[in-house]
Amino acid sequence: MPSSASRGIGLELVRQLLESPANLVVAACRSPETATTLGELNTTSKGNLHTVKLDVSDSDSVRAAVKEMEPILGETGLDYLINNAAIAEGGNAFALNPDVLMRTFRTNVVGPALVSQAFLPFLEKSEKKTILNISSSGGSLAIAPQVGTRNTSYAISKAALNMLTYKQKVERPDITSITMCPGWTKTDMGGQDAMLEPKESVAGILKVITAVTTADSGKFLRYNGEEVPW
Repeated sequence: MPSSASRGIGLELVRQLLESPANLVVAACRSPETATTLGELNTTSKGNLHTVKLDVSDSDSVRAAVKEMEPILGETGLDYLINNAAIAEGGNAFALNPDVLMRTFRTNVVGPALVSQAFLPFLEKSEKKTILNISSSGGSLAIAPQVGTRNTSYAISKAALNMLTYKQKVERPDITSITMCPGWTKTDMGGQDAMLEPKESVAGILKVITAVTTADSGKFLRYNGEEVPW
């Protein structure tokens, strides 16, 4: 289940997952009614794609999405939960806008925490039981000097997301929780100067996530499988 799935990496995740008729894909986004491309995929998916309304920054929306998911999944369970929704806004360490920082943290950290918590019963019914939190190399303390001072609110939130992932691993060793950097990708967030096409990034993400086991839980990985120091 990718969230958010209306554009960029999330949309490409849905597109590639639908290439296998064996996959049941649940795509979550804030406004399904205006997600045109996602709607087009829905009409050609032969019942393998379900779209759920979800705003990860709104706890009421998260609870409502759980209710919407119940008849879709039934007793099947959820093999993979992909927390992909994120926002990135500017600001340096000594020029932070507190409202921007709080909004970023709410979406990028609190959102994945609440979604993982709310969807835990679905994961528990599955054999795979895998959570992927999409992070960024900007959230790594080890390589922070290479990133510089830009996007401080975003970097802080991704460092926190990495720690959330590790805490998930410690609390539930039966669940594989990993965090991943998708690479600098040509999306609305990454911009057109980025190095990777969404297709390449997502192909790597799916290869990694379907190969990991509980032995990998808590790791911070790149889309190509390399481990990121953090």
